[in-house]
Amino acid sequence: MPAANPPRARSGNRRDEAARLAVLHAAEDLLAEHGFAALTVEAIARRAGVAKQTIYRWWPSKVEILLDSLIEDSAGCLPVPDAPTADAIHGYLRAFARFLNGNPAGQVLLALLAQAQHDAATATSFHERYLGPRRAQERELVARAIEAGEIAPRLRIDAALDAVLGPLVYGALTGAVVSRDAVDTLFEELLRPRV
Repeated sequence: MPAANPPRARSGNRRDEAARLAVLHAAEDLLAEHGFAALTVEAIARRAGVAKQTIYRWWPSKVEILLDSLIEDSAGCLPVPDAPTADAIHGYLRAFARFLNGNPAGQVLLALLAQAQHDAATATSFHERYLGPRRAQERELVARAIEAGEIAPRLRIDAALDAVLGPLVYGALTGAVVSRDAVDTLFEELLRPRV
């Protein structure tokens, strides 16, 4: 008896994934080129080579597209370290400064921060999907590093994170490049154990 033909691989998922990635990249590129206010779903669809209906089937707004892009890119190029060491935290802070100043996803983060100041729905979604989960990871990292005796923040965990990360974000929002020396000083003064 002849063997049954194996089921044919479906190409729909691959096409869908390619379209999804095209949309995310198009949104990032258009944001960098034209800014948040000029970014439209129509322009994203045109740049990505997909129908506008496809975008609306997957995302309710350009904010949600940008959030998906930011979440994916952050996971790849700015993961919160697993190792609760002073060196890992120091490296993360340096990477965060570079992310804000030179990575297209950093520009997405800054654009969403700015938009969240004017739009409650953006603020809610941004906090629920990105800021809240990332802060929880950062908080856990710092708590584990304190427990391991790697760092001894001068402030409570959330205040220490705000004090270290805040100047990096503020610098990027105002167009200043935060120097490596500034990052190192923030780390040393606010997080390093006192000898």
